[in-house]
Amino acid sequence: AVVSTQSTGMPLPIKLFEVSDVVIQSDDTETGSLNERKLCALFSGRSSGFEVVHGLLDRVMVALAETGYSLRQSAEGMFLAGRGADVMLGTEKIGHLGILHPEVLENFEINLPCSILEMSLEPFV
Repeated sequence: AVVSTQSTGMPLPIKLFEVSDVVIQSDDTETGSLNERKLCALFSGRSSGFEVVHGLLDRVMVALAETGYSLRQSAEGMFLAGRGADVMLGTEKIGHLGILHPEVLENFEINLPCSILEMSLEPFV
């Protein structure tokens, strides 16, 4: 599915946001899986919009009254080098955000730059 203004007929920027339960494989449970509530957001437009997803993270943390979070450079290969960060709550990684690497975009037939935020909400519920 190609994401562009030509194929979708949607005006730019494209903004997606979702909070939902995600099923994760786990050897620590009887069922072999567990549910984790996650927040995900994507911004896509003529520019990557990294500042938009970073601002969203800041706003979510203010709404949760959380002051003990920080960002550290991410080694995730899905991000452009130096353009990704892990979201840390104390010493625990609870998510990541960054500008998606062009190879990732190409694999999903997306022809616009994208920034994403994904984080677990489990520490807050």
